[in-house]
Amino acid sequence: MKKRLILSAALALGLIACNTIPTGKSTTMEQPKEWKQTTNIYEVNVRQYTPEGTFKAFEAHLPRLKEMGVKTLWFMPITPIAQKNKKGSLGSQYAAQDYTAINPEFGTMEDFKHLVDEAHKMGFKVIIDWVANHTGWDHIWTKTNPDFYLKDEKTGDFQIASGMDDIIELDYSNPKMREAMIDAMKFWVREANIDGFRCDLASWVEVDFWQQARPEVEKLKPLFWLGEFDELENPDYGKVFDASYVWTWMHRTRDFNEGRQSQYDLKGLLQRYTDIGDGSMRAWFTSNHDENTWNGTEYEKYGVFAKPLAVFSITWNGVPLIYNGQELPLENKRLAFFEKDPITWTDTPSLHQFYKTLLNLKSTHPALKGGDKAATTQWLSTNAEDRVWAYLRKNGDKEVLTILNMSKEPVSFTLTDDKVKGTYRNVFTNVKRNFDEGKAFNLAVSGYAVFEK
Repeated sequence: MKKRLILSAALALGLIACNTIPTGKSTTMEQPKEWKQTTNIYEVNVRQYTPEGTFKAFEAHLPRLKEMGVKTLWFMPITPIAQKNKKGSLGSQYAAQDYTAINPEFGTMEDFKHLVDEAHKMGFKVIIDWVANHTGWDHIWTKTNPDFYLKDEKTGDFQIASGMDDIIELDYSNPKMREAMIDAMKFWVREANIDGFRCDLASWVEVDFWQQARPEVEKLKPLFWLGEFDELENPDYGKVFDASYVWTWMHRTRDFNEGRQSQYDLKGLLQRYTDIGDGSMRAWFTSNHDENTWNGTEYEKYGVFAKPLAVFSITWNGVPLIYNGQELPLENKRLAFFEKDPITWTDTPSLHQFYKTLLNLKSTHPALKGGDKAATTQWLSTNAEDRVWAYLRKNGDKEVLTILNMSKEPVSFTLTDDKVKGTYRNVFTNVKRNFDEGKAFNLAVSGYAVFEK
């Protein structure tokens, strides 16, 4: 328990240095299925998505999201919110009151089933947020099975979860609690036909629970498992999950924008993630619900690098993760967590085409498959190594070239690498370029270019 609390505090403060070298490639998990290798994940905050804040209201956005190239919808917790010790007037969606019911704020179980059915008809996959580490204070288990919880020796009451006083910790040494948790996960697969789980604070739960839960739940159907942990710190969890977070990368890129890291430091970190291997994937992102609310939008954190890092997140090896509203973008808008604070949508979000271009390229191009050993990534040399990133993703004779301005000034440079030969198409302008005739570039601040051979 003490170890979990220390880890919790370190993660919350962003203090983990992640200097431990990974112990080796994940080899015990099957390679991701085809759709997992080509998918992207779009996080949906139902409460803030529309003025109504309901499943029915969100459904109206499905055609737009499909047109934008979204493949997998991740819904933040949809279970009822505990009322005892709740935060704000509406409470945290991560303080569950019942694992097998719907938050009435969002609608009914039938509404959610209808939403999943409609999403499936349109080609989406649907995953839901699963909060296994803790519940709210008046979760039904506190009454039916109080032995499912850790107890505070000083107070004799339930153990507060890592200083967050609206939630209490579950006891994973209790086999019956584990079985009940697994049954609750099965409920959503059986009843709503979901396609997977985003597992909140996955590394705060003992890894052997996930090793137990995944095969049991997947007796119903194969699922996608996204874990909130960094595989640099938790390599054993990477053997269970299809994809994991890159918390270290997220913190270091902010440090880079603020002058505390060099781009060479970032490249070294990327090599460490690459060394993990393709048994699992990394989920690359510039924002999510926690970051947007508590630490700032991608523009607040990354400044001129917000768009280049977004391009990176979709063209590097792994799975892209986008938070709702980034397509507007939510430039300086932090969404409230415990109160109603709806996104103000426009008819045509200004970055819709930007994301459509990249997401469709990701989902259709063999060179951008995540977790595929055949899809390689190669750094390319330039005469501006301290200001420009250039890398080539390859799968057989299929290639995607990405170039990013990683400085705060306009940059003129030349690709000096002979790996880039022949004609490529700029995916944003549709203009073809023969690199045998010249490799000179000019990129503005925040500039980027992506080419398909």
